[in-house]
Amino acid sequence: MDLFSLPRLGVVVPPENPTAEPEFNHLLGAGTNVYTTRFPVTPGLDLREMLETYNEVLPGLLGSFGALRLDATVVACSASHYLLGPDGDREFCDELSRRAGSPVGSSTQAILAACAALGVTRLTLVSPYEPWLTDASRAFWEEAGLRVDGVVAVPAADADADGGARYDPYAVTTGAILRRIRERELPAGTALLFTGTGMGTLAALTELARREPRRTLLSSNLASAWWARRVAGATGAVRHPLLRRLEHAPV
Repeated sequence: MDLFSLPRLGVVVPPENPTAEPEFNHLLGAGTNVYTTRFPVTPGLDLREMLETYNEVLPGLLGSFGALRLDATVVACSASHYLLGPDGDREFCDELSRRAGSPVGSSTQAILAACAALGVTRLTLVSPYEPWLTDASRAFWEEAGLRVDGVVAVPAADADADGGARYDPYAVTTGAILRRIRERELPAGTALLFTGTGMGTLAALTELARREPRRTLLSSNLASAWWARRVAGATGAVRHPLLRRLEHAPV
């Protein structure tokens, strides 16, 4: 195998995100070369201001790849694109693609593409976000024409100083995800969408795939890897079982 003839995928990721690169590498395996750049650190900004800053700097940030030829780029930050709405998100990605000279897609657009290909019309969200951002996520999917059957909120493992729920995607555990889902009676026919690129989901998805082999399971990173294989021209066999499960899902 000629390592440097493989498809090249760029990934743009928030600075503290510990999850995106490991999950992309596990999902895509040795058939795709993955290159990353990170959003800037934004001290002093609240969450919404930080996400708005990500959208402002993204066009310039893609230039940090320099003359590196990329076959596709994924913006691995769902939250910032929820603020744009589905039409704004699509237009933004189209403009970024024109500038880059190759496809640029957000994780949110990748999810929409996967839903369209798989015939998914109903979602139950599994969200590690603060309530206002979960609401923004729900509004995004509903505006895109998907029905949201409900939300499974997954706070961080530890409580805040006042004993209430603390929301931090990077601190969510597999056990917490599975416990929260187990506590809910999920409607038949609803796909589970684990939203956000920073919440580690592969272990939970693997267990849920074993328990419910016919339910569609999506995450921001899983859908992005699925999209990237298609637009970057990957031709090798799909080896990761979760990605293979999407490839062969009945439509």
